[in-house]
Amino acid sequence: MSFSLNQAVFACRLPLLAALAAVTAGAARADTILVSNEKGNSITVLDAALKVIKTVPVGQRPRGIVLSKDGHTLYICASDDNEIEQLDLDDYTMKPPLPSGADPENFALHPDGRHLYVANEDNSLVTIVDIEQRRVVGEISVGVEPEGMGISPDGKWVVNTSETTNMAHFISNATHEVVANVLVDTRPRRAVWTADGKEVWVSSEIGGSVSIIDPETHKITHKITFAVPSVPKEAVQAVGIAITKDRKLAFVALGPANRVAVVDARTYEVTKYLLVGQRVWNLAFNRDESRLYTTNGVSNDISEIDVPNLRVLQSVPVGAEPWGVVVRP
Repeated sequence: MSFSLNQAVFACRLPLLAALAAVTAGAARADTILVSNEKGNSITVLDAALKVIKTVPVGQRPRGIVLSKDGHTLYICASDDNEIEQLDLDDYTMKPPLPSGADPENFALHPDGRHLYVANEDNSLVTIVDIEQRRVVGEISVGVEPEGMGISPDGKWVVNTSETTNMAHFISNATHEVVANVLVDTRPRRAVWTADGKEVWVSSEIGGSVSIIDPETHKITHKITFAVPSVPKEAVQAVGIAITKDRKLAFVALGPANRVAVVDARTYEVTKYLLVGQRVWNLAFNRDESRLYTTNGVSNDISEIDVPNLRVLQSVPVGAEPWGVVVRP
């Protein structure tokens, strides 16, 4: 058998190409995954291979977590301690906590990187915290049991969901006043803006749906419902939402259904259901959106989803009742 010159050159290049592919894959998977464990009172730190590299004890009932703008600090809603804790991600030591108001459950970081908008579940408030000044600089009255917090990409608008009032509250960041209340299905959990700022997606846990809201008109333009084969309707509970930056795909955590729904974010059609751990709760992409991580609160693990191929790769144990998840590049 004879080889052409081109074939010989290609054969010589194969080891180099393989090495380059390995380096590229390693660079793409250099992320750190951080998980809050609601019952474990801890943060689990995993590498990109989902190997647990550290478990950090934190305050009581940690739920919402968010990265600082520079990626060096993890802000943590320590719900039963009524404060926002700060974990230094360079050496995994705790900084002095921030004030938060009563029972902080979830929050969002303003694009300026300086202000946290905190949902205080017990007193029907959104509390604004100035991180640099370490003080509360505003309080906004909203509905009963506020939880979901979403800030528009330009920072001008805040959306809070109230679980018992069943509303999404649109708040002007200029005046700190509620300008619209949008009635959605029962027990709204999350409010997620698309990257272009043209839509807000609100999940309703007991309603088992996602409402798509136009932030200019404050009208619901679409509603997505879910039907998982062989799963009772009451077990299909929409919670976490993750939408790709190009707005091609959306993923919705369906709680006790143990599934993540894959949605065409332009047609709003559900295209697939992915089986993950038990009571899937929250979701987070890695930096290039090639991976999606889920927290599974009853099976005490997280699952890794291969986004391009829409398949679940693995699930690994973390702490007791994992709640929040973020990825540090």
